[in-house]
Amino acid sequence: MNVLIVFAHPDGQSLNGALKDITVGILEQNGHKVEVSDLYKKKFKAIADQDDFLVLNNPKRFNYISEQYHARKNNTFAADIVEEQGLVSWADLIIFQYPMWWTDAPAILKGWFDRVFSYSFAYGPGRYEEGNLKGKAAIVSVTHGAEDLSEYGENGIKGKVEERLFNIQHEKLYFCGMTVLEPFLFPAGADEETRLQHIQAWEERLAGLKDEILVDI
Repeated sequence: MNVLIVFAHPDGQSLNGALKDITVGILEQNGHKVEVSDLYKKKFKAIADQDDFLVLNNPKRFNYISEQYHARKNNTFAADIVEEQGLVSWADLIIFQYPMWWTDAPAILKGWFDRVFSYSFAYGPGRYEEGNLKGKAAIVSVTHGAEDLSEYGENGIKGKVEERLFNIQHEKLYFCGMTVLEPFLFPAGADEETRLQHIQAWEERLAGLKDEILVDI
């Protein structure tokens, strides 16, 4: 299985970096091919603008989605978008590894979706069940500041964790046709024993990932 890890943390030595390395190691041990797109290391441009296109279809009035459609038809996307779209096309599974900042993903990851999941590549005209990335799977792997998930939920101070992930899981991944698997939520504020338990559970899940995907897709 081809697995792409989209890594969105500025420090490779961070907890997110450690989780990314664990994921790569377990997947490769189990015979999967793995590529990592380290967005901060690449200095990935998060702003969607005219520079995303080698040629503008309508330079007098800029419409980003229309230009995406034109670029897809004429192979005129900027090189960094072409590279990321190539990785997405190659992957059977995409794992998004990032910290939850202000209840959402870092801006660089939002920019990745804006620019890479373009109209006529990831969606359009089909969407949701008929999205262009149908047949691919995705997992959101997130670190959050709570000590445990008790701070989330109907009565938790942080609200429902599903609400925090709806935008990326439903309105990005599922919108583009992907099968969204159960997220991995890591409590960065937990004690060492709890953190080790989460890591062990993640390692065990990664080892059986192929069977999980076959069941869900």
